[in-house]
Amino acid sequence: MKKFDKLSPALKKFIVEEEKSITSGTVSEYVKGASTPISAFAQRTLQHTNGGATYAAALWLKEHIKNGGKVVVTLAGALSSFQIGVMLAELIRQNKVHLISATGANHEESYYRYVAHSHYAYIPRYTELTPEQEAELRDAGLRRITDTFLPEDESVRIMEPHLLKMWKDAEAKGESAYPHEYFRRLFSEKLITPDPKANPQDSWVYAAYEKNIPIIVPGFEDSTMGNIFASYTYTGDLKDKSDTVINGSVMKTGPDYFHLMYDWYAKESKDAPIAFLQLGGGIAADFVICAVPSMKHDLKMHDVRDWAGFVEIGSSPMSYGSYSGAGGKEKITWDKLSTSSYYNIIQSDVTVAFPWIAAVLLDL
Repeated sequence: MKKFDKLSPALKKFIVEEEKSITSGTVSEYVKGASTPISAFAQRTLQHTNGGATYAAALWLKEHIKNGGKVVVTLAGALSSFQIGVMLAELIRQNKVHLISATGANHEESYYRYVAHSHYAYIPRYTELTPEQEAELRDAGLRRITDTFLPEDESVRIMEPHLLKMWKDAEAKGESAYPHEYFRRLFSEKLITPDPKANPQDSWVYAAYEKNIPIIVPGFEDSTMGNIFASYTYTGDLKDKSDTVINGSVMKTGPDYFHLMYDWYAKESKDAPIAFLQLGGGIAADFVICAVPSMKHDLKMHDVRDWAGFVEIGSSPMSYGSYSGAGGKEKITWDKLSTSSYYNIIQSDVTVAFPWIAAVLLDL
């Protein structure tokens, strides 16, 4: 278009001219004739704003993986309770995810889904609840996470005795392990079995265990089992002297996980660029993305490969200095991204946008 000739080169690079449309046939005919119908539907319909950003990010990640790149996925909120594993586990099985960073809650909730799936229930009109009704739910032992009830007795309390024994054994032997390593022993030692109505293939922690891919759990204590572990290691005046006490040294902590991330990134980035797919915000994401600038500035390494790309799906506004709402350009100032890194911020609900990305990556 001639009007674009009047623009500066710096501005013109942002503009994408309209491509030629498919000139015949309905969208239904086009999709039904495609070998990858979901991806075809995305191609035809996700054209603009957040839909367009979602499809563009999916295509970039697909090309990145095709060219030998690796992907780190981070999980925020309660995505595991919301069955993110249906998609994420399949991506892991197909070697499209190579490390996961999850909040302590997301990590443990994938296990809870595994053992207690049939005990979950939902309340879609949760916004209409009164405070008195919320208290009624509390007194009935129903722990609400947005529209989902977590069945504590059938999940947390089933697994706690197994983990407590592991912690006691580790203390007796003078050993320590990462939180996710203790949890993985629930699988390897066959201490838990899937709920009869659960599909084990929908559990992302089970898929990660089978593939033996690394898991980072920053801030483990900010989770139900993390709270329980903290109570066992507490020796202050508030504790009954007859209660069980575990030495906190049996659990590796945040700096240990950061060291794991240093070593993993240094090794894996030697031969492959690594991209970052952030589902939601918070510590799970900021913890691992900081490994690269820390290697540069704190370890004083001079040959650290930059993150190849950054894709975030989230709904946090850019305010109050929150990491979750910070754009890609702000991350450049912290050396979390470089000027050549691909970045794409999708302002949307993860449960809406991520299925599209997963479908494209899975050639569906």
